[in-house]
Amino acid sequence: MKYVIVIEDGASDYPIEEIDGKTPLKVAEKPALDRIAREGRTGLIQNVPESLPPGSDVANMSIFGYDPLLYYTGRGPLEAASMGVETKDGDVVFRCNTITERDGLMASSNAGHISSEEAAELMEYLNEYFNDKYPGFKGKFYPGVSYRHLFVYNDKENAEKLAKLDMVPPHDFVGETIADKIEFDSFADEVKSIMLESKEALENHPVNLKRIEEGKEPSNMVWFWGQGTMPAMPSMKEVYGLKGAVITGVDLIKGLGVCSGCTNLDVPGATAFFDTDYNAKGEYAIDALKDNDIVFVHIEAPDEAGHAKNLEEKVRGIENIDKHILAPLLEALPEYGDFKIAVLPDHPTPIDVGTHTRDMVPIAIYSTVDEPDDVQVYDEDSVKEGSLGELTGCNLLKLLLE
Repeated sequence: MKYVIVIEDGASDYPIEEIDGKTPLKVAEKPALDRIAREGRTGLIQNVPESLPPGSDVANMSIFGYDPLLYYTGRGPLEAASMGVETKDGDVVFRCNTITERDGLMASSNAGHISSEEAAELMEYLNEYFNDKYPGFKGKFYPGVSYRHLFVYNDKENAEKLAKLDMVPPHDFVGETIADKIEFDSFADEVKSIMLESKEALENHPVNLKRIEEGKEPSNMVWFWGQGTMPAMPSMKEVYGLKGAVITGVDLIKGLGVCSGCTNLDVPGATAFFDTDYNAKGEYAIDALKDNDIVFVHIEAPDEAGHAKNLEEKVRGIENIDKHILAPLLEALPEYGDFKIAVLPDHPTPIDVGTHTRDMVPIAIYSTVDEPDDVQVYDEDSVKEGSLGELTGCNLLKLLLE
């Protein structure tokens, strides 16, 4: 039996007035996904426990078959695992965004999607700046992709408290006052001061002066969030007896691959934005089934569109997944004998909200061994009539293995 889980990040939505109260899933042309619903079983699934924030880290950990209430320690550590960052006792790993601050506001949570090359130069400079100014500096910046980076801070005395610090994701308060989101407990004063001083360090950096000259958003500050200590997760082989592969352009998801003992496949052109190579992801997913029992295919584009409140790109992302990933998989899977393919978002990222919500999301599972229900199309409302009912995310793999 072969298993495929396709994660359309943030694809589900709320009714949108602009499209007559429909959602992107209802207006998108998605014949492959509708076929999976029509010939499979459908329902709703809750990937985010009530006590945890509705982040992609929590939601995708559930989809990978791990209860976040047991294993979740923060987003930063998962991205550190992906990047091969080694940690030691007392280390707290923060996700570090390059942001644009303007007049005290969070003007951009991604510095206008700064390039990885530009951002790496800024991260290197911040390491030099803080180490020169503060001998024995307890932190280190690690460059990642575009605006997504890491900051590792060592504080054995306060590590546990820092890991639980309530730090707001920058994409949750774009256009709002930064000072309102930075009132931390006294034990975190140094972490707060590093963020604030990064503005002084970066303001006149040549990279930013050039970006301003070119009419782009400067990356004139960093923002820490999603912090935690490294999780201890058993491998997917140990828990489920499955050899797995992961396809994604997002470090967070790659980190889940590392922590679960799956193989992360390096797909050329796989990005975490609208320009990702959907076709390449589909081809690699099909090929990965030769040597793996389960393949996770994650696509970030619908989520990015939700954050940007870009309806056109969200619909386009759903349609590209359908055409270049789901349709080829449905054609190729029968060659491997019996199979099950599940399709679901991790969480909604509604256009009108611009960030994640914790609502249940639609799921469809098409299988060569299960009878279909009566649902004919895949969307937020139709699946409510499906035979799967309401599921808990971390039980998805158990369900597939039944």
